[in-house]
Amino acid sequence: MSARTNPRDPWFDNAKMMLVTLVVIGHAIAFAPSTDASTRVYDWLYYAHMPAFVLITGHLSTTFAWTRRHLTALVTTLAVPYVVFEGLMALFRVDVGGEEPLDQLWIDPHWPMWYLAALFCWRLMTPLLKRHWVAVPLSVVASVLAPLTSFDVLDLDRVLGFLPFFVLGLHLRREHLALVREPGTRLVAVLLLGWLWWLAGRTDDWISTEWLYYRSSYDEMDVATDLGMLVRALMVGIGLVGTYALLALVPRGRSWFTAFGAASLVVYLVHGFVLRGLEYVDFWDAFTAPWAALGVTVVVGTLVTVLLAWPPVAQRLMPLVDPVGTLRAFHDRREAARVERADAPGAAGAGQADREPEPAGR
Repeated sequence: MSARTNPRDPWFDNAKMMLVTLVVIGHAIAFAPSTDASTRVYDWLYYAHMPAFVLITGHLSTTFAWTRRHLTALVTTLAVPYVVFEGLMALFRVDVGGEEPLDQLWIDPHWPMWYLAALFCWRLMTPLLKRHWVAVPLSVVASVLAPLTSFDVLDLDRVLGFLPFFVLGLHLRREHLALVREPGTRLVAVLLLGWLWWLAGRTDDWISTEWLYYRSSYDEMDVATDLGMLVRALMVGIGLVGTYALLALVPRGRSWFTAFGAASLVVYLVHGFVLRGLEYVDFWDAFTAPWAALGVTVVVGTLVTVLLAWPPVAQRLMPLVDPVGTLRAFHDRREAARVERADAPGAAGAGQADREPEPAGR
């Protein structure tokens, strides 16, 4: 191995796998029967898992630049899957689930598709956002001011709402993130998550769950502007606390878990079909005991994540998740095979023998 080779850090794949698992579990809980227990777990997850997911995404976006290669990749890996899965999810919900046709298709993202639209916008802004640390406090200001109005295009409310976590991720260096792996950080993480658990039990006493989505205006949440701005700022701070706690608990070494992290986008885009499919067959209604239902939901969410991220399954789903990349890889393989056949020993002679008549016998 060359001395200049920079090996892939397994911690990031572990983080992606852990966080996308929490995303799926959170969405599964939303389908399960609502109880005090499920509501508390749901709020507890949403305090932290999306801020952490956005921060890691920001950190992994630092190399994006306004070059032809990067802009083309932005379209093929985010815009094209967004168009494909927004359409597929709408067909699934209407034709399979019998729901009403969805409004503003492709203009106002539905359910998990908002993240692709947001990531497209964040990456497009990355060359500006990563220039100076002042972008971090400015992003907090943008997040606090965003709910003064409501944006109905591409979920721009959440683009601005979660912006501080993405920008902070852009500016954190590897040595900064390495601090969450220091001795003793896991104990601190457990204590912080315990505090968030206590807070989640009192969420409805001071805010509604809607605040955790970072999408609604202050008017829609029926709160005074000054109080709303304070709460949004507090939510950003709580999100950072939860992000630190979750990242400190990420496994640090390479394991079977690591390979699954590379398929986080596959899991994110496909899991909604599985969960809604279970809802359409009334799977969740079979469990009525509160903690039993919650336990089953967590197990199902975890199993769905592992199944979709399992390499044999993830590879077969890639043509949907990255159709352009799949076609390009197919073309490259065919071209490589053609070149290999042309360069094979005896290929030229064989071709010549096919073209020239055999010499006449004497």
